[in-house]
Amino acid sequence: MAIGFRIRPVTERVDPALCARALKLPAANIGDVMNRIQTMRGGFRPFGSKRVIAGPAFTVRARSGDNLLLHRACDMAQPGDIIVGDGGGDLAIALMGELMIGHAAKRGVQGIVLDGAVRDVEALAKIDIGVWACGVTPSGPYKDGPGEIGTPVSCGGQVVMPGDLIMADEDGVVVVPRAEAAEVIAAAEAHNAKEQVAQAAIDAGTYDRAWVLAALKAKGCEGA
Repeated sequence: MAIGFRIRPVTERVDPALCARALKLPAANIGDVMNRIQTMRGGFRPFGSKRVIAGPAFTVRARSGDNLLLHRACDMAQPGDIIVGDGGGDLAIALMGELMIGHAAKRGVQGIVLDGAVRDVEALAKIDIGVWACGVTPSGPYKDGPGEIGTPVSCGGQVVMPGDLIMADEDGVVVVPRAEAAEVIAAAEAHNAKEQVAQAAIDAGTYDRAWVLAALKAKGCEGA
């Protein structure tokens, strides 16, 4: 198979039980425990009816302005998968719209994360799927290729491997390497529990802010 026209099966996926646990967590908490380097860049907006998704990445690389391989991905992805499309961040031409995303949803695809643009926004809001993309345009795509499926991709400034855990909410998208997902989700759950304690203290008016003054003094801040 020539580079640029390769389709490889996604044979390994993150444990569904870890995806279910990730669904109960904020994307921010998951990103925090990975030292804030596994979040996709800002600008990804939710367009589908689902506002929180977590599942294995089904990776697609598309040429700017062309969605032939994304069409094939909609036929190949398994129920629960999240199609992660590397569209190069080009917002001049929409790579996906109502018909193909509706088809993917009908097949049980849980979500789509697209480093590119979509169209048919009003219709997408009614489809039972999560859709995160970087922009909107009515301009439609070509269907010539090249592109690849099941290979590593770059999406939102992150390397995404087939089967990695993708989690997205209204804040944006995080990428959890499949091999480290159990450790990361456990750490994120602990972090979330700690934040819930802090929120309870804020609600009660007992939130300890002494650390702010201590941090400033440690840096020699005048007037602290």
